[in-house]
Amino acid sequence: MTSVKLEGDYLGKEEDFKTLVKIKPGEAYRAEAVTDTTKEFSERFGLFGYAFARIDARPEIDRANGRVALTLVADPSRRVYVRRINIAGNTRTRDEVIRREFRQFESSWYDGQRIKLSRDRVDRLGYFSEVSVDTTEVPGTQDQVDLTFSIKEKPTGNLLVGAGYSSADRLSLTASIKQENVFGSGNYLGIEVNTSRSSRTLVLSTVDPYFTIDGISRAFDVYYRTAKPINSQGEQYQLVTPGVAVRFGIPFSEYDTVFVGIGAERTEIKGGAAMPNNLYLYRLQFGAISNSFPLTLGWTRDERDSALVPNAGSYKRINIDWTPAGNTRYLRTNLQYQHYWPITRQYTFAINGEVGYGKGLAGRPYPVFKNFYGGGLGTVRAFDQGSLGPADVTGAYVGGNRRLNLNSELYVPVPGAGNDRTLRVFGYFDVGNVWGESEKITTDSLRASAGLGLSWISPVGPLKLSWGTPIRKKPNDRIERLQFQIGTAF
Repeated sequence: MTSVKLEGDYLGKEEDFKTLVKIKPGEAYRAEAVTDTTKEFSERFGLFGYAFARIDARPEIDRANGRVALTLVADPSRRVYVRRINIAGNTRTRDEVIRREFRQFESSWYDGQRIKLSRDRVDRLGYFSEVSVDTTEVPGTQDQVDLTFSIKEKPTGNLLVGAGYSSADRLSLTASIKQENVFGSGNYLGIEVNTSRSSRTLVLSTVDPYFTIDGISRAFDVYYRTAKPINSQGEQYQLVTPGVAVRFGIPFSEYDTVFVGIGAERTEIKGGAAMPNNLYLYRLQFGAISNSFPLTLGWTRDERDSALVPNAGSYKRINIDWTPAGNTRYLRTNLQYQHYWPITRQYTFAINGEVGYGKGLAGRPYPVFKNFYGGGLGTVRAFDQGSLGPADVTGAYVGGNRRLNLNSELYVPVPGAGNDRTLRVFGYFDVGNVWGESEKITTDSLRASAGLGLSWISPVGPLKLSWGTPIRKKPNDRIERLQFQIGTAF
């Protein structure tokens, strides 16, 4: 490639367009790079209302010397505005639930960036398996177009079933029934039940994503939990925690939301036989019943192209729980970062990082029943669920006040599936662990695993099946090579 020249009408923004050129003088001529450049040019013209801009790539080939000079000729044509936006394919979801996500409006100038943002916001609702936008000229006019958002609805009732089995532990089950789009209103209603041997949970949740017309959301949670850390010597004790919470989500930009909330919960340490030593000492010092009123402050930034099958973009989350009142005082923080890179249209590489930290306040220790746990789906796969971190003298895995998870996945299509991203195979590599307050965080204490899995957007929710093997473990670690869950995300 000897040169790249721009000719035609670039709206006086030639320097802006030059930054979009994917091929440079001195590089080998690549037809794919030229195609990508013309596509970028068309999308950039779309930002200024020119929906039908034509970009003509004209290579001048010097075969004798093996050189190519490229000229990109632009004709922006006419500027247009959007007359009408139509929605097709929604048999259940109300039009208003979709339209309130639009950032391109009717009777406004065509804006390619706003149209893409509108498509992504509709896709991130998670109610649809496909979302596409078509542009058509209005007959008899020179400057009007209609947009049609074509969607394919998926079942929004989600049955979550999870299970794990190992030779050291019997079968454990979790289940929930969730309706993400109740009666097509966009509201969420969920009932979650956990029946594993180490945890019993009943949670009722509801979310109104547009509690106000400005897009402030409101969520209610009512829960009742009992927990028994995994213990090989018996489980004749339990932690009982009923509670309620309300949260509000305030959008600050197209991608950023700040959450604030307040809750009230009561935790009772019941029983006495085979109780882990840390629970026994905590109850002895502070009593069997602990009341707290946690205040929640959180922030998320979601730039993924899809909530269901992301192929590009990132997701960031910070959550802080602070209890200024009650006889339990603590600060609990959780940070998460995800990123997706589209290697090609079919191959995606993804990473996930999560850090958790808890600290006691007002001269009190961090409450042991707020510990983090690690191992299993969502943390370090191939290790038994909740089995990483400190173990008590009784043999119970008691968790810790610090947690680190690092996950990476490479998604590839199932042979014969084409560009269908609802069914993919992945390879994974996980690293992480949990540490107690008195433990030092070292690289030697990290656990790691690797394996293969299957990801499928099934009729009853996202299913993830993984088989792996530990590549860094300790002699007393509990291994669970095969794990699956319906409803998990990463």
